[in-house]
Amino acid sequence: MLTDHGGPENLRYGDAPDPVAGPGEVVVDVHAASVNAADYKVRQGGYFKLTFPYILGRDFSGLVSAVGDGVTDLAVGDAVFGVADQGKDGAYAEKIAIKAAIIARKPATLSHEAAAAMGLSSLTALWALEDTARLKAGETILIQGGAGGVAGFAIQLAKHLGATVITTASAGNADYVRSLGADQVIDYNSQDFTKVVHDCDVVFDTVGGDVQARSYQVLKSGGRLVFIAPPKKDFTPRQDIETLRPAVTRDRAHLERMLALLEAGAVWPPNIVCYGLADAAEAHRVAEARHLTGKLVLVTGRAAG
Repeated sequence: MLTDHGGPENLRYGDAPDPVAGPGEVVVDVHAASVNAADYKVRQGGYFKLTFPYILGRDFSGLVSAVGDGVTDLAVGDAVFGVADQGKDGAYAEKIAIKAAIIARKPATLSHEAAAAMGLSSLTALWALEDTARLKAGETILIQGGAGGVAGFAIQLAKHLGATVITTASAGNADYVRSLGADQVIDYNSQDFTKVVHDCDVVFDTVGGDVQARSYQVLKSGGRLVFIAPPKKDFTPRQDIETLRPAVTRDRAHLERMLALLEAGAVWPPNIVCYGLADAAEAHRVAEARHLTGKLVLVTGRAAG
């Protein structure tokens, strides 16, 4: 749990009261929980003031251990995965209470670690590319930061939708993003993407700041810039470009859309590095360095399955 805003050392492993399933909720015994950039930003105090101690974590996978009033579509023992509702966390724990309507059944073919790793990443990418950008076959998209969890899923999704996919990544991650389906990889350490890319229909920015501001240069008039990372302060975007932020709503439909894509072979789990729940502070140090490939996942030590 988090004891105060600040560095990873403020994450402590300890006891907390077990959650109780309210009406329409279930309690899930967590087997795995994903580490996201949003987690360390919340820890740092970048989003909102917290009441401590506070349990971080948004996406998870596990087994239903209790069912609240009104829940008829899930039962004790069901394997499920999902993402905590907006403004709520709590997945860095052995148990979490959550609305039954916003989680989905986990197929036996998908491990708890992979389900947790794909939860928020897939939800975000689906909302960004399908619901917000409305990416179409034959279009060209630049995905900034291709080796990350959200961007990696977006590369696979964009390729499945029939787009030409360009992405930025370090030279060491070039083969990885190509394996996800990238048609062109730009080494951001040695190449200026604004000199290499032009006339894109869509940019999906997962980096923010100056990268986002410069991304307008590569879009054709009437193009769409979709972003999930904060924009550069005091920057005025091009008026002939749509600037869009996806409303990443938690719902079962998008999780099941991810499962359908997975079953069709259109997407697959990212590279995953696992840490014990007690080692969340070290996982945050790695995540905050922003040089990882794929996703970090915390495991509780429960039986796999």
